[in-house]
Amino acid sequence: MKSDIEIARSVELRPIADIAGDLGLEAAEIEPYGRHMAKVRLAALDRRASRGRLVLVSGISPTPAGEGKSTVSVGLAQALVRRGKRAVLCLREPSLGPCMGIKGGAAGGGWSQVLPMEEINLHFTGDIHAVGAATNLLAALLDNHLHHGNALGIDPRQVLWKRVLDMNDRALRNIVVGLGGKAQGVPREDGFQITVASEVMAILCLAEGIEDLERRLSQIVVGYTYADDPVRASDLEAQGAMTLLLRKAIEPNLVQTLEGGAAFVHGGPFANIAHGCNSLLATRMGLATGEYCVTEAGFGTDLGAEKFFDIKCRYGGLEPSAAVVVATARALKYNGGASRRGVQAPNPEALERGLPNLAAHLDILSRFGMSPIVALNEFAGDAEVELRRIETFCEERGVAVARARVHAEGGAGGLELADRVISTAEAMSPGSFRFLYPLEMAIRDKIATIAREVYGADGVEYTRPAERDIERLEQIGLGTLPVCIAKTQYSLSDDPARLGRPRGFHVTVNQVRPSAGAGFLVVLTGDIMTMPGLPKKPAAEGMRVDPDGTVHGLF
Repeated sequence: MKSDIEIARSVELRPIADIAGDLGLEAAEIEPYGRHMAKVRLAALDRRASRGRLVLVSGISPTPAGEGKSTVSVGLAQALVRRGKRAVLCLREPSLGPCMGIKGGAAGGGWSQVLPMEEINLHFTGDIHAVGAATNLLAALLDNHLHHGNALGIDPRQVLWKRVLDMNDRALRNIVVGLGGKAQGVPREDGFQITVASEVMAILCLAEGIEDLERRLSQIVVGYTYADDPVRASDLEAQGAMTLLLRKAIEPNLVQTLEGGAAFVHGGPFANIAHGCNSLLATRMGLATGEYCVTEAGFGTDLGAEKFFDIKCRYGGLEPSAAVVVATARALKYNGGASRRGVQAPNPEALERGLPNLAAHLDILSRFGMSPIVALNEFAGDAEVELRRIETFCEERGVAVARARVHAEGGAGGLELADRVISTAEAMSPGSFRFLYPLEMAIRDKIATIAREVYGADGVEYTRPAERDIERLEQIGLGTLPVCIAKTQYSLSDDPARLGRPRGFHVTVNQVRPSAGAGFLVVLTGDIMTMPGLPKKPAAEGMRVDPDGTVHGLF
C-alpha cells in the first residue's frame, strides 16, 4: 500500500470555494489561504442555527503509537457522505511537537485523511503560533511589570504563568529567567509548556466569539501577590493585545477530506493535559452546516471523552447523539500484557486479558447516558480469530460493533460503521445525555467522582501542596468550575504501567492549577508533564524537502 503522503498526492483537491459552497457558505463568508484552505468568518455562524447531529469519536487506552481515532473519524465522515448524509468533520490541528516526535503527521492516514496534509501538519494557517505569541506576550508583560517596580506586589515565587513553544523540548521544562544583571529583569524560576497544553489554547477552543475571547483572556490568573491575592491578565492590561494576536486564529479553518468532503480543523488542546477537543466554534459551524458533525476527543474515553462531555458540552450547550469507541486488537493485546512490538503477532491470551479495558471504556460512556458503538479498526495482519472475539465480546454486552477498514478503503470501508451511527443517533432520546457531576459540587468531590466513576479508583490522595491549592482556589471563588484532570493516557489509573482495567488503586493529586479564563481547574496527577520530550529516534530525523518543494517523512 502507498504511504500516507503518496496517497495524499495522488488525489486532485477540490477548490476550497467549492467545499464552502457544499455547506451553503457564500464567498464573502470565507477567507481563502491559497486554493485549498480557508478561514470561515464568525459572521457565518451568526446567520445559521444548529441543526445537525453530533457524533463523538473516542477510544480505548492506546498503545504508544495510537489507535487511529483521527483516521476512523475521517473515514466515518466519508462513509456518512456515501450514505447520502451531509456530514462535516471537525478535528483538532496537529501540533509540531508530536509530528516531529513520534507521529510524523496527524491528519488521519491511508485513504482517510484531511488535505492538504503537508500544510495541515506544518504550520497550517498559523493558529498555534498565534496562541504561542499571545501566551508569551502575557509572560513578557508580567516580567516587564516585575522589572519596572512591581506595583501590583506580585510574588515572583508564586508566578503560575509559563511561556510556551510548539515543540517537544524537555530541556525547557525548568529554567531560570532574568539572569545577567539588574538590567535583564528579575531572576526567578520559570519553565515552558508545549503550546497546545496552554490555557490560551483552551480559551481559544471554548470561546464563543471575539468578545468572549477577550473576557476569558482577562480572567487568566498569572500568579499571586505577596498578600496571596490572585493577579489576573486584566491587572496587566494584557487582554486587548492578546485578543488582537488571536483575531484570525479564532476563525475556524475549512479544508477537505481525501474524498472531497468538508472538514473544519481548528484548535489543538492536549487531552491528557487540557480538554482535548477541537474548538467550540468549529463544532457549532459543523452542526450549522451539516446533518452530521463528526468530532474527535483525544486519547481514551477516560480523558478526552470525559472532558468533552463535562467541559465542552457543558459550556457549549451541546448534546451528542452518538459516541464511537475506537478499539484495535493491538491495543487490547497491549493492555493484556503483550509488549509494544509483540502486539503485531497473534496472541489470543493477551487479547482476552485486555478485553476488560474495552469494557471499562464502554461503561464510562454509559455513565453519560450514551449508547456506545465500537469501531473495530483493522490493521493489516490482524488475526481473524482475534477480531471475531472482540465482536463476540461486544455482542454479548449488547453493544453495537462494526469493523472499520477506512485506512485501506476510505469511506467504503466505514459503511457498516456509518449505518450503526445513523441508527443510534436517530434513536437517541432528547435528554438522555447527562453530566457526571454538578458544578456546585466541591472541588474534592468532583475529583473523587471522576476518579471513582471514570477511572475505577478506590479513592484520591492529595499532596500537601495540592491541598493548599484547593483551599486557595475555593477562597478566591473558583470552586464552582469544572475540573480537567491531567493524567497518563496509557492507563485508567495515574500509573502508566497499570494497564488493562486496574483495580485497588488510588489517584494521587500533586497540584491543582487555575485555568480561570478557560473556565476549569487543571488537576495534575501522577508524573504528568506539560512539556513532552522527543523519543530516542525522532520522526524529524527522517524528514526532508526536495528543491521542487516535495515533502518527505510525514507519514
